[in-house]
Amino acid sequence: MPTTAPAEAKTEFAAGVREFLLQAIESEIPKTANVIRAVPDEKADWKPDAKSRCAGDLAWHIASEDVIFLEQIAEGKFAFPDPRFEKERPKTTAEMAKWYEGKMKAALTKVRALSPEKIAESREFFGMNFPAYAYILFMNNHSIHHRGQLAAYLRPCGGKVPDIYGGSADTPMGQ
Repeated sequence: MPTTAPAEAKTEFAAGVREFLLQAIESEIPKTANVIRAVPDEKADWKPDAKSRCAGDLAWHIASEDVIFLEQIAEGKFAFPDPRFEKERPKTTAEMAKWYEGKMKAALTKVRALSPEKIAESREFFGMNFPAYAYILFMNNHSIHHRGQLAAYLRPCGGKVPDIYGGSADTPMGQ
């Protein structure tokens, strides 16, 4: 019995996992945009501790790094920090959420355009070496982690917590 799968099976698997993960990310985009949009602009400098990022910077970190991460997967190389969007930072959280939604759709298209062979190729990232498709999950986890942080900032900085995976005290289910 062979100990390794044929190359064709590996690339088919990689393409399937990629599509599964990208569909999951597509369902997260509106949730993340709603959390970003919920940060009151007049309180964007609020932070819970001196060591924490302020709400506006955390919102921008989520928006820009999600897009950068996907674009770097499509480009086949990682480089952090990556200043490519520093001059595009929107002035309001509503504009930031809209920017995020548009840029994420474009970045997902780039990752989907990769051949199965390219998405199965190993990539180096911070001492790790995984197939490119594995980093899609890493990006999604990073996004959800920081979205949770930002959601926890909302009430203390005067915002309302949106419906994320069901209603909240501020936004009952279905509103």
